[in-house]
Amino acid sequence: MDCLFCKIIGGEIPADKVYEDDYVFAFRDINPIAPVHDLVIPKKHICCANAVNAENSEYAARIFEAVPKIAKAENIESYRIINNCGEDAGQSVMHLHFHLLGGVKMGWGEDSLGKTE
Repeated sequence: MDCLFCKIIGGEIPADKVYEDDYVFAFRDINPIAPVHDLVIPKKHICCANAVNAENSEYAARIFEAVPKIAKAENIESYRIINNCGEDAGQSVMHLHFHLLGGVKMGWGEDSLGKTE
């Protein structure tokens, strides 16, 4: 498979790992938009949120169990989790992933980091 994130999980491509267990791998984004910007991915290839089903839903559940652990390790109490599903939504790597953003007060909207509502 020619999946960037699968290659990162497999160790073929280096990444700044922040968390790993049997189901989840998390690493720092190479183009962060916040002081903390980690990508949290399942170790099983699932292309997007639309592909989560009864056979692989444990991976998605384990991601949400791992996120608070990652946030604690990154010393953040407040954070935002973002998932882009499909190209029109901005998904650039077709492997389910969640952006964990924190370390700055966030507002809401297109240019919301570091701004208040």
